[in-house]
Amino acid sequence: MTKKYNQLAKKIVKYIGGKENVSDAYHCQTRLRFHLKDNSIVQKEELNDLDGVVQTLEKAGVYQVVIGTNVADVFEEVEKFIDVSGDNKNDKKPLEKVSMGNKIIDFVSGTFQPIIPALSGAGMVKALLALMIVFKITTVQSQTYIVLNMFADTVFVFLPILLASSEARKLNCNPVMAIGIAAMMLNPTWTQMVTAGKPVHLFDFIPLSLTSYAYSVIPIILIIFVQSYVEKFLHKVIPQAVELVFVPMLEFIIMGILAFSILGPIGSFLGNYLAIFFTFLSTNASWAPSVIVGAFMPIMVMFGLHNAVAPLGIMQMASKGFDSIFGPGCVCSNMAQATAGAIVAWRTKDPKTKTLATSGSITAYMGITEPILYGVSLPKKYPLVSTMIGGGLGGLYAGLTHTHRFATGSSGLPAILLYIGNNTMTFFINIIIAILISVVVTGLLTYFLSFKYEKNADTKLPIDNEKLIISAPVEGEVFPLSMASDDVFSSGALGKGVVIKPSEGKVFSPVSGNISTLFPTKHAIGIISDSGAEILIHIGIDTVDLNGKYFESFVTQGDHVDIGTELIRFDIAKIKESGYSTETMVIITNSDKYKTIKINSNQPNSGNSLLEPAL
Repeated sequence: MTKKYNQLAKKIVKYIGGKENVSDAYHCQTRLRFHLKDNSIVQKEELNDLDGVVQTLEKAGVYQVVIGTNVADVFEEVEKFIDVSGDNKNDKKPLEKVSMGNKIIDFVSGTFQPIIPALSGAGMVKALLALMIVFKITTVQSQTYIVLNMFADTVFVFLPILLASSEARKLNCNPVMAIGIAAMMLNPTWTQMVTAGKPVHLFDFIPLSLTSYAYSVIPIILIIFVQSYVEKFLHKVIPQAVELVFVPMLEFIIMGILAFSILGPIGSFLGNYLAIFFTFLSTNASWAPSVIVGAFMPIMVMFGLHNAVAPLGIMQMASKGFDSIFGPGCVCSNMAQATAGAIVAWRTKDPKTKTLATSGSITAYMGITEPILYGVSLPKKYPLVSTMIGGGLGGLYAGLTHTHRFATGSSGLPAILLYIGNNTMTFFINIIIAILISVVVTGLLTYFLSFKYEKNADTKLPIDNEKLIISAPVEGEVFPLSMASDDVFSSGALGKGVVIKPSEGKVFSPVSGNISTLFPTKHAIGIISDSGAEILIHIGIDTVDLNGKYFESFVTQGDHVDIGTELIRFDIAKIKESGYSTETMVIITNSDKYKTIKINSNQPNSGNSLLEPAL
């Protein structure tokens, strides 16, 4: 995410005894947590002196380095300097349960994402060639065209090799062996056998299906998936002294036979039916994919589903030479979202929103929509609705006109060049019209909706907004933060606030704002109020070790909530039975931004004024 904390992370690892001293590492809402082999060698004073480290402490055998709300960014850099094997990971590491659907999406994404640069580069070369033909700079018969086209086609011809390498890395098997197996299937000798059309039998009784695997996708994905298990099995049963020789040999023989006799033909069979499906869609419902992607692309991005849909376009490209499934709808959606952001930047008077919307819309026009989606469209909602309507209508036009792209690339404004091909400018013109429909519809909807939702668009914010009232998020007895059982909280190192001994296991939003962080274990939640106050609600002491047990959340990260919205429920009795304190800390983590913070530590009921920060 960022290299800002690279040096801090490097020093932290050094002072805790180096990577050799780390058997496990993870983080909670505010702290890095290490299971160390020898706590006595930790250089505690040096750690505490680091700029960026709030405090260090040791509890229940876990060495804790308190960082603050930017702990996730620091941990991302720490991971680069440690080497924790799966066998040594502590059972207390907070992990989210991953559904089968998410596992599939993660697998598809991890396989295809690494090869996107190659596909994009080849696609842009093809777009350049199309322009050269249109403007009569060269001809398809010229050596220049043939050579440049070879540059681009090579990526698609040897697509199985690229996929084999990325999939092997995703599945933690040997990528070189995977590349070797993929290369077998593209060997000129095999190509000659397929061209000759004569039956091929291995050992005179194992028939090999005469199938060409150039440009293919599904066969190699299936083959490397099986290879990952075969490889692990061979390493398990073959003695380490001879595995360097026999594992690769047996792997090549086993996977070669399976690839040409069973897995490759099955994958090819599935690929053929996928091609039939593509043909059916392009003939009978060409509008459907573009409408679905155009309208629901922001939702797909939020849940990671776009990573499962995008490869369908790549597969269609490999089998039919064009993509009408993903590209047209995606570019319409992205341009719609960029336009919604631009309108918000124009209409809002809030400086923070204006800056975020301006920069986010620029990156969205270049094809990167996450900043504008999570920073503006999702929190405000009305730009998201406008985007979905505009993107859907643009996608509808693209679908009805059978618009498709001839190469894979980004989905920003430069992507329109990918629609030049087949010696015609028709698809290029149609995608421009589709984008204009998306932009105009989205722009008008966002503009008119802004009169309702940007209530301060034409007036200055009232002076009362300089003072914020933070309500108590839980029922219970309120005490000064200095009385918290945890030294890090009681010292005020993370900010000013209070500690509440809850009488009811329900947490309500103390302000109107956005959920900035929700830890997987649900024991802590961060909220940024509409006026900019950063509030941390931390339920219990060391309750991260419960791994989410006895906690239930009702919101997700990025949600906008109103005062009184129920956020989390927790079982007070069960948590106490497990030996943990249920003290709940409410802290303003950006306390330094306020001149005064009035603390009302005698308010026992949620809904009452608890903290009053003033600029």
